[in-house]
Amino acid sequence: MPRRRQASARQERLGAELRKLREAAGLKGREAAALLGTDSAQVSQTEAGLAGLSEARLRRMATQYACADEELIDALVAMATDRTVGWWEKYRGLLPTMYLDLAEVEHHATYRHDIEFLHVPGLLQTEDYARAVFSYQVPARAEEDVELRARHRMDRRVIIEGPAAVPYKAVIHEAALRIRVGDRPAVRAQLNRVLELSEADHVTVRVIPFDLDGFAGAGSAMMYVGGTVPKLDTAVRDSPHGTTLIDSEAQLVASRTLFRKVEAVALEPERSREFIHALAKEL
Repeated sequence: MPRRRQASARQERLGAELRKLREAAGLKGREAAALLGTDSAQVSQTEAGLAGLSEARLRRMATQYACADEELIDALVAMATDRTVGWWEKYRGLLPTMYLDLAEVEHHATYRHDIEFLHVPGLLQTEDYARAVFSYQVPARAEEDVELRARHRMDRRVIIEGPAAVPYKAVIHEAALRIRVGDRPAVRAQLNRVLELSEADHVTVRVIPFDLDGFAGAGSAMMYVGGTVPKLDTAVRDSPHGTTLIDSEAQLVASRTLFRKVEAVALEPERSREFIHALAKEL
């Protein structure tokens, strides 16, 4: 297969998982190349996500690496042979690559979990709310740029509103629900939107109120995207410098534990809906 000029995050993830299998087998790149009848440059390009793989070649690699995890191998084969041209491609060249990478990761999700403290989670945002968030960034963005980002965020909602919607859980702090990102009507519309989505069978929204004693987890905001097997999960962290996709097994375990810890102290779903309804009535 021809060498790619640039790998997507999903292609890089496939390469990274193959590198983990090789290293777990105690093989150096040149040793793996000898077993596979290729050269170390080809192994390096494959692990960088720059070279494609057939199913037969990937399964041969897994055999040479003594990987007995059939579910993982099948999941990696699905990644290697996937030829999806997703909705996000229409934004290529218009938005930073990370926007496309995140949408692709979500497209293949089996579930999605969010923890938010200062903003309503992106998948629950109205277009006006998203536009206000992007408009506030520094340096100021052109109106066209803001519209592109807001539209992309609305398109991403397909994973919880589309025909193949996945289970979704959101834990939201009261602060995020009270901060008036827009005017009163916009904030009320946003709260009503959260309430509307929380009624879906596959959506669970839970609130952490201000008056919860002993809660010191306000720095634990994150997104978590479930893969076809746990080893292919992805944790997502936002920072002022951009979005980071995390795939190390130790950090994935820590992120899953953190979500369970925060979820356990939040209000139950029905009480959370009552809480949000009361906030909306105050406006």
